[in-house]
Amino acid sequence: MKRVYSRITAIILVILLLAISGCAAKESPKLKVATGTSLIADIVKNVGGDKVETVNIVPPAACPGHFDLKPGDVQKLAEARLFLRHDWQGKMFTKELIGSVHNKDLQVVEVAVAGNWMAPPVQKEAVTKIAGILMEKDPSNRAYYEQNADRLVSQIEAKGQETLSRLQAAGAGGVKVLCSEMQQGFLKWAGFDVVATYGRPEELSPQKMQELINKGKQAGVKLVVDNLQSGPDAGKGMAKELGAAQVTISNFPGGLPQTDTWSAALDKNVELLLDALKEAK
Repeated sequence: MKRVYSRITAIILVILLLAISGCAAKESPKLKVATGTSLIADIVKNVGGDKVETVNIVPPAACPGHFDLKPGDVQKLAEARLFLRHDWQGKMFTKELIGSVHNKDLQVVEVAVAGNWMAPPVQKEAVTKIAGILMEKDPSNRAYYEQNADRLVSQIEAKGQETLSRLQAAGAGGVKVLCSEMQQGFLKWAGFDVVATYGRPEELSPQKMQELINKGKQAGVKLVVDNLQSGPDAGKGMAKELGAAQVTISNFPGGLPQTDTWSAALDKNVELLLDALKEAK
């Protein structure tokens, strides 16, 4: 009788082990997502959580419109199931280039969100759009992505209100600035009065610089704001001519030290701007 019970117990244990193994085998693998910039990567990581594996291609301190892709950069697409890139990155990531990695399972999706993503209202729109893409491509985890996106949007709203309060308390409202065209949207959101903008250093001819200096003098510009990714020192000469403060801020998480997230990058930009405002006064 004992032998019968022992055999039955052994059979039950085997069945349980097989059932457990079967459940483990059915667990969904992580969605592998490649991203065009750290702006997209940061959102994917926050919304995707432990359901995604993210690899970014263009380094955050580089200008994404002028970055020279290397074979190792493109190879990051070889194992991805989803590639999210900005709509303006199409000239860099051509169909031929993407096809060269021979990944027939790769889906390429453009994230079309206009404006400066460092500005909270634009960041909120980007979160909603990227969350929608993840939910569409990985419907089994839809509720998880939706919950994370709602939480992230609430955090962005709170951070935006807190940031505006800091800037207003420091007297940023209405301060006249010259700035890189890539920072115009963020600075306007922050309350600065953008008098004129300029492009990359190689686009700044002596005549263009003089025109900007003249505008700056007439308007009483106090601050010149450069974009790290476009050329961190582009406005230094103009700032000197104007007797204005100069500061360089970043458009991408990770561009400056200890700014790996959008929130940290926003805080760093504001800190740099507030320090420059003190100098300007």
